[in-house]
Amino acid sequence: MNPKTQTMVQRTVFFMLLLSGFAQMPIFKRYYIADIPGFGWLADFAVTHVMHYGFAIVFSFSVFDRLTRSVLEQRQGGEKPWLGDGAYAVLVGGILVSGVLLVARNFIGYRFSPGFITLLDIVHLGLVMVFLVFLSGRVIARRIRSWKR
Repeated sequence: MNPKTQTMVQRTVFFMLLLSGFAQMPIFKRYYIADIPGFGWLADFAVTHVMHYGFAIVFSFSVFDRLTRSVLEQRQGGEKPWLGDGAYAVLVGGILVSGVLLVARNFIGYRFSPGFITLLDIVHLGLVMVFLVFLSGRVIARRIRSWKR
């Protein structure tokens, strides 16, 4: 896939994950965003739940594709990763692991204590927020570097 197309797909998937993830909390109905014509589906938990799982699968494949390409590039003598790549990997890995555990709690046979589920929810949401700050910092740094040229 063309790198520009892949980046556009990743951004779209991430935006939809954010939208569907926040929609699972009742904030869109509470703040009357779901009352805007065309946004009523944001208040339907079942729809946003399925959307979130679907986009999470696409996001997981995208992450593993990026990881595989990075490892292959390094083996062929490509660029060494910079510190931001490690932070990206830790954040995305944490988001994926906490997400998988949250999915596993819905299966029969997996019993997590209510405190652990609450902890998973907070960790998942917290990592997403830190990831947003991280991505915002990368965008700002990239803009600053382009201004200096």
